[in-house]
Amino acid sequence: QVQLVESGGGLVQAGGSLRLSCAASGSIFSINHMGWYRQAPGKQRELVAAVTSDGTTNYADSVKGRFTISRDNAKNTVYLQMNSLKPEDAAVYYCDADVRTTRWGPLSPYWGQGTQVTVSS
Repeated sequence: QVQLVESGGGLVQAGGSLRLSCAASGSIFSINHMGWYRQAPGKQRELVAAVTSDGTTNYADSVKGRFTISRDNAKNTVYLQMNSLKPEDAAVYYCDADVRTTRWGPLSPYWGQGTQVTVSS
């Protein structure tokens, strides 16, 4: 089994910053993609940022220049540094990872439980 545990959410004023962390643990052989998604009330879950095992990153247009995704492969942890936060960034943020639990096994997606980010105007 693989567990993803997020931390770092909270309440921040518009223009402020937060740093989210997501640590993967359990039966992990390797991790390919790691990413952050968010879901606001009444909206679909959307990709915020993603990073591959070799460090290639991808961002939603709405967060480019404000958010930075990074990962520590030795710790199986992905981070999301969020700067210049806006009220529209408020959502539950979820991390996900594509994990291989054995050398020759398939890649399977795993999700964290989510962490709330609230931005006051």
